[in-house]
Amino acid sequence: MLRAVVVTAASRQDRDGALSLLASLRHRFSRMRLIWADQAYAGDLIAGVWALRPWRNVRLAIVKRPEGTRGFLFLPKRWIVERTFAWLGRYRRLSKDDESVTQTRATMLRVAMIHLMVRRLVRMTCD
Repeated sequence: MLRAVVVTAASRQDRDGALSLLASLRHRFSRMRLIWADQAYAGDLIAGVWALRPWRNVRLAIVKRPEGTRGFLFLPKRWIVERTFAWLGRYRRLSKDDESVTQTRATMLRVAMIHLMVRRLVRMTCD
């Protein structure tokens, strides 16, 4: 389930987008205690998480590949994100890069996730 969405231009680095996402969390989700991130985000993201500390006791866990590994490696926490991207990729509106307004893309991400969650709830009540 998505907690927050920040859509940026393709020319912007993912690390910078992650900092924008953290800034949007400043006064939301007060019970959040842990943020997982890929090892590519380790640098600037640490400072961004520390900036949240006055509002909540949150920590950053970097998901790293074991030293010396090559090729595909199943990393459980990272797989959660990749699996979610695959689910969202099934929505045609999200699979095409034709949005000119980032807010429209963010809204469509929320709508797609709501649709996924409602389908799961319906399945749970029908069982």
